[in-house]
Amino acid sequence: MLNKVPEITAYFWIIKVLATTVGETFADFLTGTWGMTLNIAGLVVGALLVAVLAVQLRIRRYLAPVYWLAVVLISVMGTLVTDNLVDDHGVPLALTTTVFAVALTVTFVAWYRLERTLSIHSITSARREGFYWAAILFTFALGTAAGDLLAETLGLGYGLSVVVFAAAIGLVALAYRRLGLGAVVAFWAAYVLTRPLGASIGDLLSQSRADGGLGLGTTGTSILFLAAIAAVVVYLTVTRRDVEEAAADRLPALDVAAAQELEAGDDAAATVR
Repeated sequence: MLNKVPEITAYFWIIKVLATTVGETFADFLTGTWGMTLNIAGLVVGALLVAVLAVQLRIRRYLAPVYWLAVVLISVMGTLVTDNLVDDHGVPLALTTTVFAVALTVTFVAWYRLERTLSIHSITSARREGFYWAAILFTFALGTAAGDLLAETLGLGYGLSVVVFAAAIGLVALAYRRLGLGAVVAFWAAYVLTRPLGASIGDLLSQSRADGGLGLGTTGTSILFLAAIAAVVVYLTVTRRDVEEAAADRLPALDVAAAQELEAGDDAAATVR
């Protein structure tokens, strides 16, 4: 099995932020413009997510359209789950944020105890991929709750929240490049932070001016960002610039080369004799 996730490039982070923005605006589109309840929207998106993840888990290599469709649906699902807990069941955002943070931590601990790594460069087994997608879901739910907590409960507003989360990502990048922060820790920290960043961008663009947004609406914002995601995914599908093979997958080729060298050496020895 080849590595089931893309190589971490600038394209990865571009699509990630676009997907997190769509997760916020499209969830609001379903419950606002289309008038779905949070429960109905969750069932519809959840069914689509299960179907796409079933395809993702069955294929043996990374395919950009399937992978990123799963990420977009998880982004929408994470928003719907958080909104359902907060709006329909009255769970405070502070508690929701804490619960999802604990769930993500438990996922990482179990993943590391069983696999001895949290690296995404070797998602080459069903168990590792299961942990990976569980972690992705919890990062999206956590990011939604944390973003709403800062923007709404703590009163920072959408614009300032964008600045805060962008600055936090910048600090993670600085710590990775200059202060020796580990690549795995830096990746997952940035992955969590891009969720509230994208959600804040989505709210800033789509919400009305009276609520502190720019008034573009959930429909226009969702269409714009979905089109941008589709364009980048098509480019990556054609160019394959984000395809990465796990190191373990290259071992058979190395073994073949070594065997050929040994065979050549034996032939040479036989010639000498």
